[in-house]
Amino acid sequence: MDALSNLFEGFGTALTPMNLVWVVVGALLGTAVGVLPGLGSAMAVALLLPVTFTLEPTSALIMFAGVYFGGLFGDSISGILMNTPGNSTAIAGTFEGHRMAKNGRAPQALATSAIGAFIGGIVATTLVVFFAPTLASLATNFGPAEYFALAVFAFIATSAVVSDSVLKGLSALLIGLTLAVIGIDGPSGASRFTFEVPSLFDGVHIVVITVAMLALGEVIHVASKIGKPDDTTLIPSKGRPFLTRSEFREALPAWMRGTAFGVPFGVIPAGGAEVPSFLAYGTERRLDRRRPNPMFGMGAIRGVAGPEAAGNSTAGTAMGALLALGLPTSATAAILLAAFQQYGIQPGPLLFDRNGEIVWALIASLFVGMVVLLILNLPFAPLWAQLLRIPKNYLYAGITVFASLGVYASSASVVDLMFMLGLGVIGFMLRRFGIPLAPVLIAVILGPLAEDSLRRALAVSEGDATILIGSGITVVLYTLMIIAVVFSAVTKVRSRRRVDF
Repeated sequence: MDALSNLFEGFGTALTPMNLVWVVVGALLGTAVGVLPGLGSAMAVALLLPVTFTLEPTSALIMFAGVYFGGLFGDSISGILMNTPGNSTAIAGTFEGHRMAKNGRAPQALATSAIGAFIGGIVATTLVVFFAPTLASLATNFGPAEYFALAVFAFIATSAVVSDSVLKGLSALLIGLTLAVIGIDGPSGASRFTFEVPSLFDGVHIVVITVAMLALGEVIHVASKIGKPDDTTLIPSKGRPFLTRSEFREALPAWMRGTAFGVPFGVIPAGGAEVPSFLAYGTERRLDRRRPNPMFGMGAIRGVAGPEAAGNSTAGTAMGALLALGLPTSATAAILLAAFQQYGIQPGPLLFDRNGEIVWALIASLFVGMVVLLILNLPFAPLWAQLLRIPKNYLYAGITVFASLGVYASSASVVDLMFMLGLGVIGFMLRRFGIPLAPVLIAVILGPLAEDSLRRALAVSEGDATILIGSGITVVLYTLMIIAVVFSAVTKVRSRRRVDF
């Protein structure tokens, strides 16, 4: 009851005319920056941080509530329409979302994304209201061995389970792990695969890899089809910014499953929503294989619904971990922590007592921001979809320009632009030979976490490898992994037998 009364007081602050304006402004600006290839939600918060210096703390943080979720939706817009997710958290939803767009269903894909983001965010933020301290305390149960098991689980799920071919999936995983180890090795100080180039000592930024593999790889892939009959064909788009009853029923279970994946991951410092969004995508794909008419690979609406709900539910509970423990579990949350600190506010266990008025106004503004985004973006889905009516030569030239600007803006490094070109060619080759991109990206994202966690676990145990399976959490994760692999193998064998007969 105390939580509800505090939340209602927060709504009283957040719904004042001026603060409501800041929520709307934040949502619009966050979406606008997030939709630019290579920038993304984290960059949106970082770029807009100086804008709030002249605002009151409450107004500034309320504006960031709109930026926070607006940037996430912008990430998905660019991923669905142009196959260029603004952030790595939107990668999983891009696979089927872009196929829906290419099939003329861009407004439906964007509507699925918006509703999934709304459902996941609302559920997660409601849990934050009542269970923020409890959810945040779950993170204390994860040590190095648990993080390593989590990373291995994600590796296997995206390479051996999600991929149609285990060999191709593992090959993609190896490419991603190779990219992940570029740079200076922390414990030993040795350089790895840097070729004595100073710009590579910090490794290759995930923005460079994401933009190169997905955006530039797609551009080169389209360019390779020049001269074929369909290279100038505009993608048709049916302007229906809502889902039919059958489409809603199709997407609803995936929204719920995605939300269930994302909620617990928001309080685990595993780098953001990449893991739950890929797990949600993998789950929906495995379930799809059991249906009489599988839709994955042709624009399955559940392939958009699950990851989008997972991403926003993770963002919602990540805010709870940030407020209750001062624990930033993603890059965007880390930048928000800096926003708190610039006003002399330190998130943590005492925050609700010392700055309760600001905190509850911020939590209330998260609800308001998600409603505003749903109201704004559902009617505008056909308008966003009109980007696909631009002739391909202009559209993909623009994608290349914005992608290059996004990469250069993130580091101001010419070497990153050269790397983007080389990785773009690799992304094109992966498409040409049917090798999936998901294992590459998840390996790049979680490779450093897996390596660091393995080293820390073995250091704590003085080389005793049994520590890797020494807790209930690790046993559960490895058991689920084995079950998933066996189930996937049996399913593939049965499907091949059916084809043979």
